[in-house]
Amino acid sequence: MKIRRSTRTMLVAFAFLAPNFIGFCTFTLGPVAFSFGAAFTNWTLARTVPLQFVGFENFVRMANTPEFWVYTANTVYLMLGIPFSIAGSLFLAILLSGPIRGRIAFRTLFYLPTFTAGVALFVLWKKLFNPDFGPINLVLESVFGLPDELTPGWLSSTRNLIGLSVESIGFEARQWGLGARDAIMIMGIWVAVGGGNMLLYLAGISNIPQELYEAAEIDGAGPWSRFRHVTWPQLAPTTFFIIVMSFIGGLQGGFEQARVMTLGGPAGTTTTLAYHIYVKAFEEFQIGYASAVAWVLFLLIFAVTAVSWRFGSKHVSY
Repeated sequence: MKIRRSTRTMLVAFAFLAPNFIGFCTFTLGPVAFSFGAAFTNWTLARTVPLQFVGFENFVRMANTPEFWVYTANTVYLMLGIPFSIAGSLFLAILLSGPIRGRIAFRTLFYLPTFTAGVALFVLWKKLFNPDFGPINLVLESVFGLPDELTPGWLSSTRNLIGLSVESIGFEARQWGLGARDAIMIMGIWVAVGGGNMLLYLAGISNIPQELYEAAEIDGAGPWSRFRHVTWPQLAPTTFFIIVMSFIGGLQGGFEQARVMTLGGPAGTTTTLAYHIYVKAFEEFQIGYASAVAWVLFLLIFAVTAVSWRFGSKHVSY
């Protein structure tokens, strides 16, 4: 029986796609579906109770557990650095897209931290933030004359810039200062400023028609006016994409930093939702509860992304 050419072509295409499709089903779709089912069970690797379906019990327990809301607040707090990292990336991109000498070398230097392995980078910053002999506090003492008792405790301190309390959602005056949350946020800003966002802005700037700048100069527009009326509107799609991806990354992030630098401490102030899932699943062996938290995190990311696309995309002209 002869096989038609179109059918044969389709079969060949399926044969090429099959390895990728099988891998997707095995390592992505399968685990996702499995975790969804596990979220409605009391599954624990410790085998202290028999496995059974518990419905929404894990989600109710989560909503009534103060630590879940504290860890959510920690996740949101670390995302406060996103606007500063985006602004820094835009500033660098504008600076490095201009007619400066050695701009290729500068672009490479600013992007170099992105090539560094995450663990090595976090270990380095952990040393920098050491409150006793770290270079950051030494500079604050020797250059700025800050007394030793007033230097930040950084990774060993529960203080933060807005005075968040430690064990509950609220504010306390005695918690105001610089602590572990701020150290991780500062490190995140430093890494992100010269990273992928800078490259995206550089690409966006290179695609802006020069005729627009020439017309603006003819109209007498200065540097600020050219940025406000030409550069910024033309970069709106790039900025929108960066904002959405930064929010997704911020909600998912915090695990590597907490695992390497603080183990979620001090007093859980650097435990994010991602690290909370890891602790519940692989240290306390509560797979069912950890799966429930993971799905709540997914719904949170989906909601933020949907709202961003619903209300943000209409202000962007592609």
